[in-house]
Amino acid sequence: MIDILMNGDAPGRVTVLLAHGAGAAMDTPFMSAMAEGLAARGLRVARFEFAYMAARRAGGPKRPPPKVTLLEDEFRDAIAALSRQGPLVIGGKSMGGRVASHIADDLFASGDVAGLLCLGYPFHPTGKPETLRTEHLHELRCPTLICQGTRDPFGTKAEVADYALSEAISLCWLEDGDHDLKPRKRVTGRTQADHLDAACEAISAWIAALPGV
Repeated sequence: MIDILMNGDAPGRVTVLLAHGAGAAMDTPFMSAMAEGLAARGLRVARFEFAYMAARRAGGPKRPPPKVTLLEDEFRDAIAALSRQGPLVIGGKSMGGRVASHIADDLFASGDVAGLLCLGYPFHPTGKPETLRTEHLHELRCPTLICQGTRDPFGTKAEVADYALSEAISLCWLEDGDHDLKPRKRVTGRTQADHLDAACEAISAWIAALPGV
């Protein structure tokens, strides 16, 4: 059974289904702030955990996530388990968004999803900019928004500028943000809460402009 956390669970809303990152659960302050911020803007937000993370919560060993191909099946299962009406956007934080990006085109082609949302996409492992995770993003057809900090160690603005990404992908850059979109206040005068709010605003506007929404 898949446990799903809901925010803004009201009829007639676009549903956004989010998965967590590799090392943190679905109810971290980051995930909660994003869910609450999007719900406050009229979206229905659902969060779920992959089985390895749910096992940790139940007192199991702290194991690393399995291969992305296995997580893809779990993401599809979460979509099937989610009760909803109307358009669906899938995505998540870091690894969660990466997993969603691998299944987005098939689901978009079948009319099951309207868009893909990535919160801090891991374009490459930290410290290994030559090991790219972008091949499937070259020809992506599903409308996609990536919210990324400009100094994200998994893909800075300068690095991403050189990637051959699909025209279906839009980027929302948060100045001086790290992988959690947190800026250095002494540099920007802004806080992580400011950046998360700005990201929610950009996501809301992007979803409103999606075809069929």
